[in-house]
Amino acid sequence: MEPFRPIVADSAVLKAINNGEVRPTDFISVGGAVNLKDDGRKRFIAGFERRLEEEITHPLFGYKLSYRRLFELQARLLGRHLLGELAENPNFTVR
Repeated sequence: MEPFRPIVADSAVLKAINNGEVRPTDFISVGGAVNLKDDGRKRFIAGFERRLEEEITHPLFGYKLSYRRLFELQARLLGRHLLGELAENPNFTVR
């Protein structure tokens, strides 16, 4: 999960804030905890879903796929590596 955090999760958060999809008024603070209100949560999840559907070109295989599909592909490759079917785990790297 960690290799994908900055390029998917952190990116979605920054984009939601920078584009005004999530605003300070979308948050509620109660008892020291901060949560998103329903409308803000829906807009953020929609933005996160859009990020998961963005396509990239896999550096090893050379074809386009969504980040959602990339997670599955990388998990399968890791599984094959752990089972001894692949000598090395082909990590995904950006550029």
